[in-house]
Amino acid sequence: MSLVLRNLQRAVPVRRGRLRKRMEIVRRVLGVQKFDLGIVCVDNRSIQHINSVYRGKNIPTDVLSFPFHENIKAGELPQPDFQDDYNLGDIFLGVECIFQQCEGDEDYYDVLTMYQKEKQVLEELSRHTGTRLQPLSRGLF
Repeated sequence: MSLVLRNLQRAVPVRRGRLRKRMEIVRRVLGVQKFDLGIVCVDNRSIQHINSVYRGKNIPTDVLSFPFHENIKAGELPQPDFQDDYNLGDIFLGVECIFQQCEGDEDYYDVLTMYQKEKQVLEELSRHTGTRLQPLSRGLF
């Protein structure tokens, strides 16, 4: 199924081809290639507005997700009855916020691709790209 990638901001340069390749790897690793997924890159002002409207938090953030299916537990995949329902939903990436959070030698595209993913996905992407990715949440838990 399709991966729709939109860049609606100009604050941070985004090479869509590079991001698309990495997101396709993530989809394959997670076993969700048969589902549609929308990735939308936005700036701080836009993500702050969306965050305010949907979460009541008037601050920029890194990632907001809007699942297509309701009542799905974390880690669970939907089991749609119809072809049109093979959709995971949309993920809004606050690329300006993410860029500001990158540390030293971190690759911005690695961070965009892997933000909030688990260890298995990081290891698989590292194997495919020849990098050594670590969760951004390291040291927090």
